[in-house]
Amino acid sequence: MERITQEAHHRQRMMRYREKNGTTATAIRYKTSRKTVIKWWNRWDGTIESLKDQSRRPKNSPGAHTEEELRQIKRAAKRNRWQDLLKAYQEMKERHGYTRSYGSFKRVVGVMRERKPKKKQARKNKPYQRAEYPGQKMQMDVKYVPSKCAVNGAQYYQFTAKDECTRWTFREMYEEHSTHSAYDFLMKLIKAAPFPIREIQTDNGSEFTNALLVTKSTHKTLFEEALQEMGIMYHRIRIATPRHNGKVERQHRTDNMRFYENLRMYSLEDGRRQLAVYQHKSNDYIMTCLKMRSPNQALADYLAVM
Repeated sequence: MERITQEAHHRQRMMRYREKNGTTATAIRYKTSRKTVIKWWNRWDGTIESLKDQSRRPKNSPGAHTEEELRQIKRAAKRNRWQDLLKAYQEMKERHGYTRSYGSFKRVVGVMRERKPKKKQARKNKPYQRAEYPGQKMQMDVKYVPSKCAVNGAQYYQFTAKDECTRWTFREMYEEHSTHSAYDFLMKLIKAAPFPIREIQTDNGSEFTNALLVTKSTHKTLFEEALQEMGIMYHRIRIATPRHNGKVERQHRTDNMRFYENLRMYSLEDGRRQLAVYQHKSNDYIMTCLKMRSPNQALADYLAVM
């Protein structure tokens, strides 16, 4: 219920109490003045509408621009292409004896120039072809390990790969954010994955591809060469569209909440050891997108019929 209606109901209760007990008793009972009770009593006609606050907007505005002034302002602004307002203001003063301030003149011109904003059309996403079996497509990305986690002050990076079908996830930590790290991660992923990988999808980071670099755009990275040698298809998402890699991006957010919030590591080896423990547990956590199953359970169901 809106505030105005609530106040009207409160005043109606006051008026009904006033009918039986009088003005003074009502003022004491509702902790208000007799003058207020009398004001609403005189206004009350038995309906709640009569007890609502009336508009406080003035019925007239003596200082408002006249219709003639508005026409002259519009002509002066048009003559100056709605741009040189200072010159238009000077013309108004000299030709028509305009006495108002420049700020008032600009405000009126601004109201005249207002245009209705174009309605933004809702973006219609293209239909997305979901992976139908494990390994059909894996999303890969890099996460910066929060600096508060490293006691030695070094910067570390987590490479993550997530299967689109079963949400099975593999992670590894590195000191370098480079194509050498991406290549090493790819080798470990292929060895650890319980299924063959058909396609890998990444963003356009230089650790994965040189496509956006001017000087080395024709040279393939170690990561791209390894994919080509092993016959794995490589797909790069559009520039500035992280939502296309949304599954692995969402996993990074979950990892930050479940793992990095309480992580304290003293070296790369220590971080990798703790990450391996979390890695072993994470694929057993249930997920709503898998109908309250874990990635390992979903993977077992697929492998049972493959």
